[in-house]
Amino acid sequence: MNAIPTSSAPGGAPLPTPPAVSVVMPVLNESRHLRESVQRILDQEYPAAVEVVIALGPSGDDTDEIAAALVAETAGTAREVRTVPNPTGRTPAGLNAAIQGSRYPVIVRVDGHGLLTPGYIATAVRLLDETGAVNVGGIMHAEGETEWEKAVAAAMTSKIGVGNAAFHTGGQAAPAHTVYLGVFRREVLEKQGGYNEEFIRAQDWELNYRIRQDGGLIWFTPELRVTYRPRPTVRALARQYRDYGRWRRVVTRYHRGSVNLRYLAPPAAVLAVGLGLVGGAALSPWLLLAPGGYLAAILAGSLREGRGLGPAARAQLPVALVTMHMSWGWGFLTSPRSLARRVIASTARPTPVPPATVHI
Repeated sequence: MNAIPTSSAPGGAPLPTPPAVSVVMPVLNESRHLRESVQRILDQEYPAAVEVVIALGPSGDDTDEIAAALVAETAGTAREVRTVPNPTGRTPAGLNAAIQGSRYPVIVRVDGHGLLTPGYIATAVRLLDETGAVNVGGIMHAEGETEWEKAVAAAMTSKIGVGNAAFHTGGQAAPAHTVYLGVFRREVLEKQGGYNEEFIRAQDWELNYRIRQDGGLIWFTPELRVTYRPRPTVRALARQYRDYGRWRRVVTRYHRGSVNLRYLAPPAAVLAVGLGLVGGAALSPWLLLAPGGYLAAILAGSLREGRGLGPAARAQLPVALVTMHMSWGWGFLTSPRSLARRVIASTARPTPVPPATVHI
């Protein structure tokens, strides 16, 4: 797990004014959005150096060619793009490789399909200083391009879809359990040893949990927004949310006491619907009230959340909601215990810490 060089700088200490910033991006098959995502970073109005370090997984599209073009176009500038290899293609390994290959005291995480809004970096750096936080983040602003993606975006930004998570639905600036992506003081990542590479999903939540347990402040603000492109098909969305559920269960096994009622709602819905359908067919029609009630709630919620969508997206919104709920809940319920054992074993045998990085 400990893939990041260490330093002795305390969390919450004043940053240089203004600090140079490293943006780290793990990418795999991101040809559709990579150039736009990087361009949004390069276009940020920020009065200090900004480097972009892309960790390249084994893509099957032309992601590597797009990254190589960006490297050539920015070589020798104050907004330089560089690449590092990520042979596994896994997100946490790519993040650690990019962080280790970066140079600056503030680390901004961006995904290959994430689009920074204007002023994102400047606002995040200001808030790190003003709040004393070691990680700040904001809203995952889902925005679709196709009608299906627009339906998924509406589901991902609604309370009926994702509960009361502020980074999905918004809220007041305040301390938080976790934030979307994150802008970190480098020293806190070094102290924590980076992301746990066994957490294929939920690595953000797990890292932020360790940071909070160590006394670090995580800060949410609606001032920060990153545009997110949803999965383009039902199958891809189902796989995404199944993995979310199974890895969130690993977090609850590994970090006892980290579970809350919001995370138990999807598995409870899966059990209620499944048992209601089986019991309704085999025992009594009255047991169909549970799945019927769930479907009625989904349809009612879709009418409310679908306002402003076109007819095609509005019609697909119930499918998106059910896919997210059932896939997350099923993943949580069927998450194999072997995943938690692997995570615990990886923590018991940490990776040796490399020599210290020079901060510019």
